[in-house]
Amino acid sequence: MADSSFDIVSKVERQEVDNALNQAVKEISQRYDFKGTNASISWSGEKILMQANGEERVLAILDIFQTKLIKRGISLKSLDVEGEPQLSGKEYKLFASVTEGISQENAKKVAKAIRDEGPKGVKAQVQGDELRVSSKSRDDLQAVQTLLKGKDFEFAIQFVNYR
Repeated sequence: MADSSFDIVSKVERQEVDNALNQAVKEISQRYDFKGTNASISWSGEKILMQANGEERVLAILDIFQTKLIKRGISLKSLDVEGEPQLSGKEYKLFASVTEGISQENAKKVAKAIRDEGPKGVKAQVQGDELRVSSKSRDDLQAVQTLLKGKDFEFAIQFVNYR
């Protein structure tokens, strides 16, 4: 019998991020505390730009955006906020980006966790920006998924291609 396998990936649905961003834009335009503050959130190339006339308002925009991401099922671990709000002219700006893919070192951390704590006979190999986990037993693969869901990695993971 052939080995069963699944892939561990870190992907973000770009359309869902877009939808969350559009919902945040709508809420910012309707909220009373943002009237007349030039508060906005938008794409700036591959990054998300949040700006307003006060540092606390920029952080409030970030909070609204994070809430919308959670409601759309996107892990906040995939949102990378770049530092503190920066003063630029009369406005504060804050950049964030959406990270995808599992880096080599993060893939090694996951593979080590599988080797150390997972069932015997389970193999994990790095393939680009994802990790392939294989075993003869499907029960072992499910045990690995349960183990990894219980771990708190600093990046989001999903399980795909279960065969």
